Amino acid sequence: MSETFSLPMLEAGPDLAPPRRTAPLRVGGGGAEPDLARAELAAEDFLDALGVSLESEHLRATPARMARAWAELLSPRPFDLTTFPNEEGYDELVIVKDVPVRSICEHHLLPFTGRATVGYLPGERIVGLSKLARIVEHFACRPQTQERLTKQIADWLQENLAPRAVGVVITATHSCMTLRGAQATGSSTVTSTLLGQLREDPRSRQEFLALSGITAS
Repeated sequence: MSETFSLPMLEAGPDLAPPRRTAPLRVGGGGAEPDLARAELAAEDFLDALGVSLESEHLRATPARMARAWAELLSPRPFDLTTFPNEEGYDELVIVKDVPVRSICEHHLLPFTGRATVGYLPGERIVGLSKLARIVEHFACRPQTQERLTKQIADWLQENLAPRAVGVVITATHSCMTLRGAQATGSSTVTSTLLGQLREDPRSRQEFLALSGITAS
């Protein structure tokens, strides 16, 4: 097990000013509802174009199931970002590990799945822990690249929570790489974004990566 280092509080500056918002921030929702009837017709045309017969009883309702499945994959659940004052002045890392990641590769529209570690060094406010998983889901429910997804989560937390540091690590398996093309079964991709003290201070970075299960050089 790696040695744990204490992370000192930084002096507040322009880039570290705490967010003024204290009421919960509503995230997601309010967008256009999926047109399932239209999607079902498109799915039927798509399968027909690929030579897939829908005559079988097993396949007859497949276009409708496809439409509902894709609507679910691309529709993040709305949530309220709940934060609380950091009254105790907690100045160590807060890390949530093994957050499920389920997204769609934007190049082939095939799924990629994995796990995320999301951590931050609190500033003036702390966030409800379940909201870190909700933020991952929010950005994953759309056509994505893993690199962009990792950065979007970190940047959003930095902007809306104003912590002293943010770290996000995602390890995922891409079916567009394992089921087609290279057919590299068993391969995985690791991406990370480190902001603030986790990027600037080697000891802090080493601690975060070690707690995330990554050996830092």
